[in-house]
Amino acid sequence: MTMQEIIASSSEMLTADDVATAIKVAPQGLRQQAKTDPSKLGFPVCVIGTRVLIPRVSFLRWFGIET
Repeated sequence: MTMQEIIASSSEMLTADDVATAIKVAPQGLRQQAKTDPSKLGFPVCVIGTRVLIPRVSFLRWFGIET
């Protein structure tokens, strides 16, 4: 997803793929960081088994965009 798509989205949670594309990092690297030390990401994540979910509003606030 692009940042514009994330902003326009009505979804409450984003996937690691969505966020990785927007901030131009590898999705697997984002997943790995979320599992090993999520505090270094700077935005909250939910790790459920192998899935990594990111609250959309919190991610946008971290990015400096108010919703």
